[in-house]
Formats: sequence, C-alpha cells, structure tokens
Amino acid sequence: MTSVKVRPGESIDKALRALKKRLDKEGVMKAVKAHRFYSKPSVKKRAKSKAALKYKKQRYF
Repeated sequence: MTSVKVRPGESIDKALRALKKRLDKEGVMKAVKAHRFYSKPSVKKRAKSKAALKYKKQRYF
C-alpha cells in the first residue's frame, strides 16, 4: 500500500500532491482505469497492437 509521511507543519495539499505523484509513478491509477470496465480479450489485443504500432511509429520518426 502506498503511503506518504506528513511532516509537522506540512500542508495537506502538499501531502496530497506527493501521494498523487507516487501513485502515478507506481502505475496504480493506470491500473484502476484499465480495470474500471470489463473489456473483451479481443478488444485488449486490438488496443495492445495499436499501442505497439504507435510506439513503433514514434520511435522511428
């Protein structure tokens, strides 16, 4: 579980920002978004190949 230590005198906004940054870095939010709805295996496969093609184009140009 991800946690952020709040130092004495540190604002809650700063701690929330640090938590969001850590969650994003670990990929938690991406995983939650991906599992929000069920997607069929064929749709997952199509999306994966589309992402690979996008990466390939981006890499060579």
